[in-house]
Amino acid sequence: MPAYSFEALDAQGQIRKGVMEADTARSARGLLRVQSLVPLSVEPLGSGAAAGAGRLGLGTTLFTPRVFNATGLAIWTRQVAGLVSSGLPLERALTALTEEAENEAQRNLVASLRAEVNAGAPFARALAQHPREFSPIYTAVIGAGEQTGHLGLVLERLADDLEEQQALTAKLIGAALYPAIVTLVAIVIVMFLVGYVVPQVANVFAGSKRALPFLTVAMLAISDFVRHYGWFMLIALILIAIGARVALRNEAFREKFDAAWLNLPLLGKLARGYNAARFTSTLAMLAAAGVPILKALQAAAETLNNRAMRADALDALVLVREGAPLASAIGQKKRFPGLVSMFARLGEQTGQLPVMLARAASQLGAEVQRRAMQLATILEPLLIVAMGLVVMLIVLAVMLPIIELNQLVK
Repeated sequence: MPAYSFEALDAQGQIRKGVMEADTARSARGLLRVQSLVPLSVEPLGSGAAAGAGRLGLGTTLFTPRVFNATGLAIWTRQVAGLVSSGLPLERALTALTEEAENEAQRNLVASLRAEVNAGAPFARALAQHPREFSPIYTAVIGAGEQTGHLGLVLERLADDLEEQQALTAKLIGAALYPAIVTLVAIVIVMFLVGYVVPQVANVFAGSKRALPFLTVAMLAISDFVRHYGWFMLIALILIAIGARVALRNEAFREKFDAAWLNLPLLGKLARGYNAARFTSTLAMLAAAGVPILKALQAAAETLNNRAMRADALDALVLVREGAPLASAIGQKKRFPGLVSMFARLGEQTGQLPVMLARAASQLGAEVQRRAMQLATILEPLLIVAMGLVVMLIVLAVMLPIIELNQLVK
């Protein structure tokens, strides 16, 4: 039975909003009148991003925020898992979550899911109607849980995986945040000193016919260049950024760029570890949910942000389809850490592949966190020292002519 969002006037003239289920919009209006409400508008809830784009145009896809962010989706999944694991039917669990929704958009989304489930659709199919909110991997795991009859357990594992991925991402962002702030502040301070302070001091020596020190002359030249061509530099940087973004949309160029990125001394190892941890964690979760290994490999490969590693994962998928063991197929791809193939081999030998892959993902995630914190610890003092050196050069460029004038006066 489809769901409809409505606005209606009650007997006191107050506007009431909500969601209700009915066969048609006309039936929904009739139900509102039975409740002594005057319907103002009754609209069917959208069935995914495509429907929303059809109603509102391109702006829906580009500018409408998602109902669930990463944190919200993990919390919502945990709530569904708790209710279903406690023995509550899925329809009643969705009804309870509809009533407890934090905002109208979330309420409409959950009500739409409940309407699909009440109409007899599987939960995974209902989730697939909203691809902006629920990824194909998310729906595949739910579908596997429904087919095996362990939906509650699968939801718990899915919530754990979402929380682990979010924690890893948050730690990486936290490690990079302080160096980024220091770099931004340093650039602003240097640009202010070079563009405003240095020219003001230069005016003091404008009438002097004495030759200025080389450092002062160089700093004045840099200051003059920044003041006259600073906007052109900024525009050029913006154009370069836009051009790079357009170029990265080309799959061949993006794969070469990502492959080169993996070869960087520090950032390359960090990117390789992060992508491998995400790939292994997703593969472990799908395998534990009962998803066939070929489908699990395909879905896990799609989670890789690095196109070069994604190509390797898809090549491994071809080898597995041809009969090669998973450990052997991944071991042939040198971009993946050896830890992945080692634990995959142990899992295949012991018959506990999901458990071993989960352990590999845990170790890779811990290694990524350690490397990120180590890199941040190194960068912080280096950035401060670099900023101090630049400021010192600017101060020396200003002070050297003053020191020479004092010596002349003496």
